[in-house]
Amino acid sequence: MKILVLTWEFPPRLVGGIARHVAELYPEIVKLGHEIHLVTVEFGQSPPYEVVDGVHVYRVPVQEANNFFQWIVHMNNSMGHHGGQLIQEKGPFDLIHAHDWLVGDAAIALKHLFKIPLIATIHATEYGRYNGIHNDTQRYISNKEGSLIYDSWRVIVCSDYMRYELKRAFETPLDKVDIIYNGIRPEKKHKDPNFDYLAFRRQFALDHEKIIYYVGRMTREKGVSILLQAAAKVLWELQGNAKIVIIGGGNTQHLQVEAFELGIGNRCCFTGFMSDEDLDRFQTIADCAVFPSLYEPFGIVALESFAARVPVVVSSTGGLPEVVHHQKTGIVTEVNNPDSLAWGILEILRNPDYGQQLVEKAYEELALRFGWPQLAKQTEAVYEVVCEQRSQIHWE
Repeated sequence: MKILVLTWEFPPRLVGGIARHVAELYPEIVKLGHEIHLVTVEFGQSPPYEVVDGVHVYRVPVQEANNFFQWIVHMNNSMGHHGGQLIQEKGPFDLIHAHDWLVGDAAIALKHLFKIPLIATIHATEYGRYNGIHNDTQRYISNKEGSLIYDSWRVIVCSDYMRYELKRAFETPLDKVDIIYNGIRPEKKHKDPNFDYLAFRRQFALDHEKIIYYVGRMTREKGVSILLQAAAKVLWELQGNAKIVIIGGGNTQHLQVEAFELGIGNRCCFTGFMSDEDLDRFQTIADCAVFPSLYEPFGIVALESFAARVPVVVSSTGGLPEVVHHQKTGIVTEVNNPDSLAWGILEILRNPDYGQQLVEKAYEELALRFGWPQLAKQTEAVYEVVCEQRSQIHWE
């Protein structure tokens, strides 16, 4: 099969989890014998065309805009133009695969113009992020999501929770939606024997101090404020012998102010953006990973922690309980409850043997449930169903 993929982020352009998802999924699909042409956005000094792990990657320019939504319009115009050229020059293509609403307009236009079936992966929804649609901006995004879902032959989501979210938010038929988990490359987290991890760790904490960390975006839905409230109790219980490390780009000023108001400002480290290389190293020297999301369709950050063999504490929202099995591969705490979160963290830090048991079981599950080779085969199965159905109809 020859597949055209549209995604608004792809390494080295990293915005959320989509970039890593597409960068790790499609090389495995290439290994299954398929040809992947991926259209994304230009970024820095990255070449406009290159082959990355067998994937043909095209980075297209986007006209400057006055605001984000105008930029999205310009991006879709550019993606649609370049995608159409690719189809004409490299075709015929069997499928178009779009990742999230941001590339939906281009994907839908190409589908109708060239009569190529469209598959969408919906990584999250505006309805889920805000527990409903409350203003015109959210309504605009939700309508775009709905259009992409409606125009897609099949829809892929990352958890059973998300499957039912599409049902609630868009009345999407459940039999139109396929569940394929996100994956992980565990080998990325293996320790380099030549690297001085002790010196690296001392950049963040003293030798006797425990390191509790969060990595992700600094948006309300990620629940970082809940972590800070829980951290105040944890630090009291541990007599201050811990550091809270908050990793991720974006505006953290309000969170830093909150940390000082809670009296833990001197125990919190806001690192800002951290490179993949340093993040891989950091995750192997931490004592506890915490993801207190208010909304989380899946939680690939939990898999990253599994791979780094660090115990995980998460909230009971969205797809996280599907990824982290309570008291088997991690600890699941009550969503939006700082006391529950603090209990989970203390369970890990006070019982290192128990934490190690969770780590070992979690690492075993990576290969069984979250390996990219088997996830690629599941994706291929969806492709085959759509191609078979397409072959049986006349598309006017």
